[in-house]
Amino acid sequence: MVHIYPFKAVRPAPGKAEEIAAVPYDVVSADEAREIIEKNPLSFLRISRADALLPDKDPYSSEVYELSRKIFDEYLDSGLFIQDETAAMYVYRVHDGQRTYTGLACCADTREYESGEIRRHELTRYDKEEDRTRHIDAMNANTGPVVLLHGTHAEIRAILKRSTESREPDMVAQAANGSVHEIFTITDEADLTRLYEIFVSIPALYIADGHHRCKSAVNVVEKRSQGGGKVPEETHHVLAVVFAEDEVKVHGYSRLLTDLAPLTPDNFLKKISDIAHVTLYGDADRAQFTLVPKIGGGNDHVFHLYLKGKWYECVIPRNPKITDIRALDVSVLQEQILIPFLGITDPRGDPRLWYLGGARPVRDLMTKVDSGEYAAAIAMQPVDVRTVFSIADAGGIMPPKSTWFEPKLLSGLLIHLLE
Repeated sequence: MVHIYPFKAVRPAPGKAEEIAAVPYDVVSADEAREIIEKNPLSFLRISRADALLPDKDPYSSEVYELSRKIFDEYLDSGLFIQDETAAMYVYRVHDGQRTYTGLACCADTREYESGEIRRHELTRYDKEEDRTRHIDAMNANTGPVVLLHGTHAEIRAILKRSTESREPDMVAQAANGSVHEIFTITDEADLTRLYEIFVSIPALYIADGHHRCKSAVNVVEKRSQGGGKVPEETHHVLAVVFAEDEVKVHGYSRLLTDLAPLTPDNFLKKISDIAHVTLYGDADRAQFTLVPKIGGGNDHVFHLYLKGKWYECVIPRNPKITDIRALDVSVLQEQILIPFLGITDPRGDPRLWYLGGARPVRDLMTKVDSGEYAAAIAMQPVDVRTVFSIADAGGIMPPKSTWFEPKLLSGLLIHLLE
């Protein structure tokens, strides 16, 4: 069973959501964050990425976290942020192009991450984990939500729909990519009680986005419990937005290679051709290929390579005897191409391997290669949500950057205080 909780959200004052809401801290660099802040001085990136305001300081210095807290307190004191008087849950709805995503903003329980009811599918990096642990601790708050998934559930969907019908959202913010983010407060006691009861009957939740934020929230509890101290119940709670599995979209995560040493581009393509069926698309501007979810690893392994101004489809036959994580396309790419051909053995830390979220158009990959910044790009097929669930249920860990989930939620719309 899993537990969800209402909370007294800290959120932008009326009319301020558009100016304050910002992209998650980890999808922009410090330089990019600084540019956004220069254009929008109230951007929440001042709080989530205070290192952008201190370019001459170590981004992990205590001064950075102290500045985050100082600015947050200023927003509270000046009335830019207000706190709800009554604990509530919230509908978080995103309109993005032709699709609408609807989730439930609430608090989850850090203890259920430790016991396994909240299940992960990725490893966390210590440096990123330590950064968010210090940020949460200094802020005494969760400033960005963990995105959790559950199976489809008609009654949850009905409650969320009822909570948004015939009313205007309490907050609206448009992101830079054009998506519109809406927040609706749920205060009806019967609905809150029923949501709690429903989730108690759900065996597990799955982390789609925010592995580091979730683990860091657990770390803060451990840190504050040292010496046998008892922490407030609210400190055990972590900000989350929970979506049904059919309320999200999964993209692949593209790879970018800084160089192909010790190979030339032609030799690299020749080696791939030795193990894969390679089809040339010809004119890259007219290249058309479909990135669709791979279900259960039952298909051949497919990826698309951009090299020397041309796209190639590469298909490696599936080994029917392999049905575990090794059957994922990203695993096959790593084990059969990146390691033996290029010597890239550490996909989490090799500086020659970079990543680009799969929601970005393939044109972005082409631009990065055509500019000479990278030698080649690889577009990956997305993984089916149920495959992610199965791997997490088995306690498996997918390779780094295996999935890119949409929607990407904004930070600064809902904040959860730990005490």
